[in-house]
Amino acid sequence: MKNTKWLLLMAMTLVLSIFLAACGGSDDKKEDTTKEDGKDGNATETPKKEDGEPDAEQILNLAESAAIPSVDSAIVEDAVGFNVLNNVNEGLYRLDEENAAIPAMASEEATESDDGLTYTFKLRDAKWSDGSPVTAEDFVFAWQRAIDPATGSPYGPFMMSGTVKNATAISEGKMDKKELGIVAKDEKTLEVTLERPVPYFLSLMSFGTFYPQKEAFVTEKGDAYATNSDSLLYNGPFTLTDWDGTGGSWVYKKNDEYWDAENVKLTQINVNVVQDSATAVKLYKDGKLDRAGVSGDLAMQYSTDEEAVLQPETSVFYFKFNQEKGGKETPLANENIRKAIAKSFQKEDLADVVLANGSLPANFLVPKDFAYDEDGKDFRDISGDHLEYDAEEAKDLWATGLKELGVDSLELEILGGDTDLSKKMDEYFQSQLETNLEGLTIKLKEVPFAVRLELDGNQDYDIQVSGWGPDFQDPISFLDLFVTDGTNNLMSYSNKEYDQLIADSKGDLALKPAERYEAFAKAEKILLDEDAAIAPIYQRGLIFLEKPYFKGLVSHPFGADYSFKWAYISGKE
Repeated sequence: MKNTKWLLLMAMTLVLSIFLAACGGSDDKKEDTTKEDGKDGNATETPKKEDGEPDAEQILNLAESAAIPSVDSAIVEDAVGFNVLNNVNEGLYRLDEENAAIPAMASEEATESDDGLTYTFKLRDAKWSDGSPVTAEDFVFAWQRAIDPATGSPYGPFMMSGTVKNATAISEGKMDKKELGIVAKDEKTLEVTLERPVPYFLSLMSFGTFYPQKEAFVTEKGDAYATNSDSLLYNGPFTLTDWDGTGGSWVYKKNDEYWDAENVKLTQINVNVVQDSATAVKLYKDGKLDRAGVSGDLAMQYSTDEEAVLQPETSVFYFKFNQEKGGKETPLANENIRKAIAKSFQKEDLADVVLANGSLPANFLVPKDFAYDEDGKDFRDISGDHLEYDAEEAKDLWATGLKELGVDSLELEILGGDTDLSKKMDEYFQSQLETNLEGLTIKLKEVPFAVRLELDGNQDYDIQVSGWGPDFQDPISFLDLFVTDGTNNLMSYSNKEYDQLIADSKGDLALKPAERYEAFAKAEKILLDEDAAIAPIYQRGLIFLEKPYFKGLVSHPFGADYSFKWAYISGKE
């Protein structure tokens, strides 16, 4: 995701409980699991609850970690906003219960041209919450608005540039927005033209930036559009009510105009903002919440609770090694020094003891259970493990690196957050690195999020604990971060072969899935094993307390974190 969004989200998760972000599906730890959580790094898969008849009353009480900044699909850029948007609106496609992108506002699968550049969508008979029809023009208007520089959309240019035809030129003010590669052929037919073949394009169609907007309504509301629940239109499973644009609570109500309303069971969801994990747990124990996130010191305490749910995520955290600082090369420009640090800390203990929230030790960049080839094989099984912990090899690499630098000791600084959990992690890294690498002194710089963003942007750090979560289902969502001079690189890493592999995946290999995944695997090996440009740490997991009568909540590995469409209450009465 964009750096601002995900650095913010990740900073928040080390302080707060993410009560609903990346929520678990219809899971319950009390049943047998299909995979066991262990030292082998396999993700815990909590099993599905037994199906039950829905209760007569379908009202849910939940908490969120932050207020809603915006529900304007052209403006939203935070986790909470995208989660709300996903539940009250809908795009051409939606992620289903198995996280496959399926037609939503589209009535059937899109027709794709042989060259992979043109997609034609037929729209179903669907309505906005005011009873008016959703049309192809609603998509044209919304996409043009999102790419228009005058709108100031953070995600429009990010998601469309280099993908939708003419998007880059339009976002740079060099072309009129009406030249964007999207045309309403008639009221129910939409044609999209791309700059290049994009294998993951249909998964993009489930992302909030690509949702429709009704031009007449947006124009009528003017500056007031999307500032409160009354200044929005909805075409999703729920409508938003009781949101004043600033308050710490809101309500979802079932949208009777939704095309698939008969499959939506919940009638109302009451949401309150609760920023403290201990407060949320108390509310849960008092019966005022049906689900609560558990973080920090509470994670270990509640990890074995009979109502605890472990939820693996697709966010991966790693050390960024800054090779150039203040215009000068740093000791981290030495490959052996980077490799030594990458192999010198025990990831399993960090995940199991320090984090204790279902997180997995990571010997990779692209996460587990996220991207699959055309035969359904997990990318992790294709690419394998990299930069595994090996204290003895780390010592040898360190000695070689020091000799190459002509020194017998180094002092390096780790830039991290100022939360309690962040500090515990940094202290763990400090202990591991100084113990295993003789002559290394680690200084800890623990700063507030805003300061950390500034230091990262100015490339003013040695080692930084960073992380990334995907917007769409493809390895390139992670691997594209580290191309030479990439906007998220910010550590002076450059490898021409790596750059070429990423470029090939977007060009000659775009329509050759097997070869494309081979290129991705080779690129990950270069980034990690050969160059140690970054050092993977862990793939994040979350712990929730969840009432056994709350069923059918679906979590998503990319885009919005969860969907209420299939959720229901059974057995509370």
